[in-house]
Amino acid sequence: MKQGTILSGMRPTGRLHLGHLSVLENWRELMEKYNCYFMVANWHALTTAFDYPKVTVEYTRELVLDWLMVGLDPLKSTIFVQSEVKEHAELHLLLSLITPLSWLERCPTYKDQVQHFREQGRDITTYGFLGYPSLMAADILLYKADVVPVGEDQLPHLEFCREVVRRFHHLYKREVFPEPQAYLPELPLVPGLDGRKMSKSYGNEIPLASNPEEITAKVRMMVTDPERIHATDPGHPDVCTVYAFHRLFSKPVVEDLEKSCKKGEIGCVPCKKRLTSTLIEFLTPYWERRRELERDPDYVWDVLKEGGRRARLKACQTMEEVRAAMGIEIPGQTGSI
Repeated sequence: MKQGTILSGMRPTGRLHLGHLSVLENWRELMEKYNCYFMVANWHALTTAFDYPKVTVEYTRELVLDWLMVGLDPLKSTIFVQSEVKEHAELHLLLSLITPLSWLERCPTYKDQVQHFREQGRDITTYGFLGYPSLMAADILLYKADVVPVGEDQLPHLEFCREVVRRFHHLYKREVFPEPQAYLPELPLVPGLDGRKMSKSYGNEIPLASNPEEITAKVRMMVTDPERIHATDPGHPDVCTVYAFHRLFSKPVVEDLEKSCKKGEIGCVPCKKRLTSTLIEFLTPYWERRRELERDPDYVWDVLKEGGRRARLKACQTMEEVRAAMGIEIPGQTGSI
């Protein structure tokens, strides 16, 4: 018996990297306990990629291949594309009609993101981007998700969703939605090649769907102890990106590596070579799984087609309840917009 319902998703904006792996492994565990809906959030991607929408289509297949590669099971979860369930747009519209503008403007991530893109020479001050939290609320509520895996930066959006639920119930005197609660998994922070958070926007990422040659080149670029000039100099592992990766992926030997580094018994080059071998060994089963999946060029689209069908069944049921609560059902008409 599953514990409840979870909705989570990712935007198809580029190749997934090692920083996403712990999230996907968490999803893999959750799908054993919850009714899980995993969504390719392509409409969310368009809020910032509206000037090049085709990129979201190109990346959708790659995104889902990565999901399946690490073990998401379409038989144990519902994997679908947001835009293929039109009820997302309908519920988003209806919720936007009751959402005060001030609620959207106070979301802390809005101004931060606007400033971030402005520094890149882009203007995203659009109606769609401002309404991002409302669309996110619609995504969650359409499947009556009662648990949502989020990072701490997304907590304001989830509280926004609960406020919308309370306002809907207050206005229409009928409880349709649960108030979704946050699930804050303890996920390790994977640094980028330069020690900052791993991110495509920083160009410091290691793609999940890479190869031994790419891993070798990426590890070679990693920042090490800047004060260590010679291989025999005592190192400072705590400021070394290579050591941070060893802590995540070389746990059985990480203490020995730390001691050897501090004593000057292992240089940065051999330490990087050890990490390269470890990462390749760790990722090889995923790469082999991906190659198997790629043998059938239609498999991903078949998974998304079936997932979309299941998602629409639930979405249509929810929208019938929403229209009934609002009293906007048109006699003699069926279906959604």
